[in-house]
Amino acid sequence: MKTVFLKKMMPLAVFALGIAGAFVTTSMQSASKEYAPQIGYLLDANNECSDVEVTCSDIPKQVCQQHVTSGPQAFAKDEDGNCNVVTYRP
Repeated sequence: MKTVFLKKMMPLAVFALGIAGAFVTTSMQSASKEYAPQIGYLLDANNECSDVEVTCSDIPKQVCQQHVTSGPQAFAKDEDGNCNVVTYRP
């Protein structure tokens, strides 16, 4: 009786695992593109990087500001250490 049950249920179990694996793989591929963290800095009176750090993203959306929707815009540093790279809201 056990062998008959196993023979009939095995194809269904393999099919269910295949479907579950497809969904897991798809969700893992899209999860890595959701958020790419980047540190932004506010500009001081001399238009240079200040010590104030803001968590931003490099995925183009709305620009990153100090208080999410208000305040000064945050910029990331380029290769030379200048704050002139536009950052976006996470």
